[in-house]
Amino acid sequence: MYRFVLTRQWVCLTLIALVLIPVMAKLGFWQFHRHEHRVAQNQLIEANLKAEPVPVTEVTSPGHRVPRADFWRAVTATGTYDTAHEVVVRMRTSADDKVGFHVVTPLVLGDGRAVLVNRGWVPGGGDPRAYPSVPAAPSGEVTVSGRLKADETSGGSGIKDRTGLPDRQVMLINSGRQAQSLGRPVLGGYLELTAPPTADGGPEPVPEPDHDSIGAHMAYAVQWWLFAASVPVGWIVLVRREKRDREEAAAGATGREPAPAA
Repeated sequence: MYRFVLTRQWVCLTLIALVLIPVMAKLGFWQFHRHEHRVAQNQLIEANLKAEPVPVTEVTSPGHRVPRADFWRAVTATGTYDTAHEVVVRMRTSADDKVGFHVVTPLVLGDGRAVLVNRGWVPGGGDPRAYPSVPAAPSGEVTVSGRLKADETSGGSGIKDRTGLPDRQVMLINSGRQAQSLGRPVLGGYLELTAPPTADGGPEPVPEPDHDSIGAHMAYAVQWWLFAASVPVGWIVLVRREKRDREEAAAGATGREPAPAA
């Protein structure tokens, strides 16, 4: 009755269905794991942003690689800005997606070490290779607060680190590289400034990372699993339809009524 499923056409169709089921199921779990990762990241961001600020020297040191658990940790630092070694980071966007620069100024601490401070975003001019107009950093000793971030790398950020850039322009914020030009120890990672508030006309503060939205990964996971479940259902429907069509064709050839579908 169902011998036709052993034909080449149906064997191929069955094999394709058997391949599609685990592939779609795996894609569903991939999206589910992405959902879990996003939820965990949102929880980490929220917890670290709400945590009581601690001195930056308690959570990082020269050469230290900031672990994920400390990303966006609220920290403070007291020192004097070294504007002579200030750099701007190319191809950074503002809160409203305008392309410009981030301004990174070393803050020299009382013990002679430094921490990089991302003071915010400034627009670029007509010439992308020209140094932008950067508002001066406060003079004298200051105490700043911010979010701790890990050193940027090409592998982690996807940004290609280029050579031959104009003077005092970089592609990535990296404490190790800046330590070479500063000639002093630089704490690992950098501080994304949140306080004191930027004065009018100063760099635009870097907005908080998004920790409210979770994306559509869970919906995509369910969608893939439904697709996987529909494959065997679709196969059965096609088999029954093929059986009915064959019975109708055979009945038409002999002049008999086709048997009711099972």
